[in-house]
Amino acid sequence: METRLLLAFVLVMLLLLVTPYFMSSPGPTGAQNITPKKAAELAKAPPAPATPEPAKSEPSESGAARAATLPIARADQEQTFIVDTRLYHIVFSNRGGVARSWILKQYKDLNGKPLELVNTVALSRVPAPFSYDFNNRKPDIDLNAVLFQAKQTEDKLGLDFEFSDGAFSAHKSFRFLNDSYLVRIASEVTRVNEPLAHVLMWRGGFGDPTVRNAPSVERAVYYDSSQGRLLTKVAKDAKGGPVSVFGPYSFAGIEDPYFTAVFLPSGTGNLELRTYDDSVPTPADPNKPEDLVGVGVGGAGLNQFSVFVGPKDTDILRKVDPKLENLIDWGRWFGFIAKPLFLVLNWVDDHVTRNYGWAIILVTIGINIVLFPLRYSSMRSAKKMQSLQPQIQAINAKYKNLSLRDPRQAEKNAEMMELYKKHGVNPLGGCVPMLIQLPFFIAFYTVLTVAIELRGAPWLWVNDLSRPETLPIRVLPILLIVTQFLTQKMTPASPGVDPAQQKMMMIMPLALGFMFYYASAGLVLYWLTGNLVGIGQQLIMNRVTPPAPAVEVKPAPKKKTLRT
Repeated sequence: METRLLLAFVLVMLLLLVTPYFMSSPGPTGAQNITPKKAAELAKAPPAPATPEPAKSEPSESGAARAATLPIARADQEQTFIVDTRLYHIVFSNRGGVARSWILKQYKDLNGKPLELVNTVALSRVPAPFSYDFNNRKPDIDLNAVLFQAKQTEDKLGLDFEFSDGAFSAHKSFRFLNDSYLVRIASEVTRVNEPLAHVLMWRGGFGDPTVRNAPSVERAVYYDSSQGRLLTKVAKDAKGGPVSVFGPYSFAGIEDPYFTAVFLPSGTGNLELRTYDDSVPTPADPNKPEDLVGVGVGGAGLNQFSVFVGPKDTDILRKVDPKLENLIDWGRWFGFIAKPLFLVLNWVDDHVTRNYGWAIILVTIGINIVLFPLRYSSMRSAKKMQSLQPQIQAINAKYKNLSLRDPRQAEKNAEMMELYKKHGVNPLGGCVPMLIQLPFFIAFYTVLTVAIELRGAPWLWVNDLSRPETLPIRVLPILLIVTQFLTQKMTPASPGVDPAQQKMMMIMPLALGFMFYYASAGLVLYWLTGNLVGIGQQLIMNRVTPPAPAVEVKPAPKKKTLRT
């Protein structure tokens, strides 16, 4: 049973740690990160698509009549505008009234550069953030290619874009605060005085360009108030073309594991979320297109939003809207462990250690202390099993060479269970502590994957607890292998296990060490701490608990032969 459980644990490890590496895109080597200075230079250059303005055509008689009703408003040349707050550095262009760069100043990527949320490499194939997309009734001109008249407020924290050709008019406004991740955005499109329903898009993926396997972790999200839960869509949902959902959504937008851009409508009523599948280059490898998700949000002729563009930090999200906390995916099965675990880690970090590495160590020690009674019961059960080993071997010898389908297997199992019952032994007792560790292991894995507070958190020589060590030779996995060997040596062997199988089990620490070698440093630190605590507890129990007396097997009486 212990062997099967350990193998099951290895399979879980493979699923969590190894599979993403086979599915993932190349790492961040050569990633194109745009600093504020570089972003400004990029914005001054002509946009990559170089979409010309639509050629002017002679208006029809009815078109000429309409043209007389709206004043002309358009710019003569392309301009860029910079919005610079304590949290953002954003580059806007009046060609389409869009954002061509959106940098979070407080966060960095793996290369140590300010974090660019826009996939700037993809702008050659998809519209820039806050471009228009329309429903069935589209304007006769491409409003994403025209030159808007732009006006920036005196404090440089607001922008207004205006366009009109006499028949169609479009307006966008952006309002920022210096210390907030919330942006007020309004967008209106009309044909004379008739509103045209539209959405504002964020295409070509979103978030940290160094995220491994971005197609699997970037999603469109919307919170359905009627169901009270967060719903998601991915790029493959829109393989056949954009797909839309409508409803009384509290918010809708796009996310990656650590960051999000979600639109919170100002009024009541239905909101549209449109999902796109964009095959575009990525900053990690501009020469290799990937299918990344894109979104459009709105659905009315006049759309007014509060847009949150920033980190999925629990405290920040709660202050904006408590429903936004649902953006943090604690997991379907073990979320009831992962979220409280994070809250405990966060409290220990804030009030005790001031470091998440030491917080992981203290919380792991606490978990092992709580589980100590189970470990103690497990060891007592293992020692009782050892004392029964002679009788177990005798039963195995009695039913030697039986096939699995032999009816006598039932007799063997019944005889074994009767032996366990007679001596008060639970044959599964040794598996319970390891079985209970699995949910905590998965919970720690989840916390290190989704909690932005641990993203970039250092500890001693570790630069980032949410990623593998950056040393040429990773120290924590090697220490883990050593402690795993010690733990296995000190743990009483299960009775009846074949010696060859016991030797094979000695390879398991190496297998675990190999898998942990590519795991996040925080996860390795958790397991290593658990091993060290387990070794200490085992030493104490070996001193306190004497070995159980062996149960001798009486030889079966010889049958007397009758003489004639």
